[in-house]
Amino acid sequence: MAKLIVDGKEIEAQEGSNLLRTCLDNSIYIPNLCWLSEMRKPSASCRLCFVEVEGIPQPTTSCSVKIWDGMKVRTDTEWVRRLQRSAFRLLLSAHRIECRTCPSNKKCDLQNMARFLKAPLRPKRLEYLTHQERERQEHPFLEYVPDRCVLCGKCVFVCRNRNEYSLISFANRGFGTMIRFSDDHFPGSLPCDRCFACVEVCPVSAILVKETPGIAAVP
Repeated sequence: MAKLIVDGKEIEAQEGSNLLRTCLDNSIYIPNLCWLSEMRKPSASCRLCFVEVEGIPQPTTSCSVKIWDGMKVRTDTEWVRRLQRSAFRLLLSAHRIECRTCPSNKKCDLQNMARFLKAPLRPKRLEYLTHQERERQEHPFLEYVPDRCVLCGKCVFVCRNRNEYSLISFANRGFGTMIRFSDDHFPGSLPCDRCFACVEVCPVSAILVKETPGIAAVP
């Protein structure tokens, strides 16, 4: 076992454990969007879970760090918060804020982060980068809403984790990046009308179940 100090609080955990998970398991909240506990190699793509670790010269993403005995961590420094708010602001520039009509309203990771970081969901002078030119995809059971998607990658991960093959992937590059559904169906993969793992894991309701006869809605 390893003992570490996080924000002045001593924590004991298995040496080599994921730092972000260790903090969350001990009621120390660190903003995060792209991480899931099942991930062996987190992508650290959302750039929200920064912390300062003694011995590391710059803030680092906590999801990509393993703990060691004697580790000292700060999650609430001015440097950390500045980086988190910058990443949050950039994320909002590509996310259309329509909370009142969004199925994730009042259970949304973005709303929770905004409160925690004391950052507005509609920052002043923020240019919204529309996704309207992205092609709309047709899927027999799922609906993808690009303007909500924050490209966290959770849907890609859970689909691959459940089926061994991912029926969802990232397409294009840069601002044109979007989620794309595969036309293929691999042997042993669970049919989309009986799975909905991607819908359940999406933090912003960017993937929804179509209102199709005979398809049960995800609660």
